[in-house]
Amino acid sequence: MLCGEVWLVELPQPSGAPGHEQFGTRPAVIAQNDIITTNLSTVLIVPITGNRRVSFEGSFWIDPSPANGLDRPSTALTHQLRAIDKGRFRRMIGKLEDKYLKILEDEITGLLGFPW
Repeated sequence: MLCGEVWLVELPQPSGAPGHEQFGTRPAVIAQNDIITTNLSTVLIVPITGNRRVSFEGSFWIDPSPANGLDRPSTALTHQLRAIDKGRFRRMIGKLEDKYLKILEDEITGLLGFPW
């Protein structure tokens, strides 16, 4: 499991009233340092949705390619950055291209407000 890889993951449905969190089996990109990933049982991911109509701060579009393994135009939901257990990872489907990794880095940096 390496930063930038796209995996199919199983995100649990939140308890209580439904909100706007992503859940179910869906692609997600690993957004965590490779060394840290080796030493922890959880991994930071950014969920991906096939709903390309989503366009707001904290998201960016990804075109499908053989490299990233996505089968349709998709949206990375950076604002839904979350940690999930490694047991929720089903299979790797690809790796984001460098241009998308740079956008991911910029989006997470903006989301977290660095530098403070």
